Amino acid sequence: MEWAFPEAGAAARQVRLMSGASLRELVPRCVRVSERRHDHDPEPLYPEEAAHISRAVVKRRREFTTVRRCAREALGELGLGRPPMVPGEAGSPTWPDGVVGSMTHCAGYRAAAVALASDVCAVGIDAEPNERMPAGVLGAVASEAEAERLRLLLASRPGTAWDRLLFSAKESVYKAWFPLARQWLGFEEADVVIDPSGGFRAALARPLALGSGRETWELAGRWSCDANHLMTSIVLFAAEGTEASHSSGTA
Repeated sequence: MEWAFPEAGAAARQVRLMSGASLRELVPRCVRVSERRHDHDPEPLYPEEAAHISRAVVKRRREFTTVRRCAREALGELGLGRPPMVPGEAGSPTWPDGVVGSMTHCAGYRAAAVALASDVCAVGIDAEPNERMPAGVLGAVASEAEAERLRLLLASRPGTAWDRLLFSAKESVYKAWFPLARQWLGFEEADVVIDPSGGFRAALARPLALGSGRETWELAGRWSCDANHLMTSIVLFAAEGTEASHSSGTA
């Protein structure tokens, strides 16, 4: 199955619903992504990382370790070192100076995305299983208007877990929001409209300061899926007018 969706700018490309969707398809070239679908060949943690995760269950230690390996590999693509990354404020990753990034992990998938702060002021990525959320959870995530839009999407395209995609989009919104705002953003503070062709927009209840006197009340993102996973991303550029100079996909 194929569909077209808007690029950053006016062009469009074809995205294939297939086994092995990749977050690399959802970000511009200035954002580097490393992703893994297993926890084989674990890389040793730094002592401070190991101390942070020492009391966690085995599953949590594995995903913590693998996603940090992804982060260090992505930093390497920027020509940077492989620093320790102990979770900081509100559990968010601590990146080297001059770098922004985001991590995500779920069953069968781990990924990290990084960029130079001179190019990008925030990145948010999320991956989730392509499965409907448990009964009773949607009410905590979606407004009535969002729930109605999900019902319409499900009726027209039943093969996608639209409720889980909404959750993923809001996770990406928060991951892009928090490093800039340093404030909590509730699910109810981002009204998300999903475009079935591969994009989404989030209207914010509060403005987000982007630096240099800029702010925004809306974030735009992209999504993709395969039979197993849903993926969402948001990239906020460091300067106005730079979107057109960073086409999607990796170099």
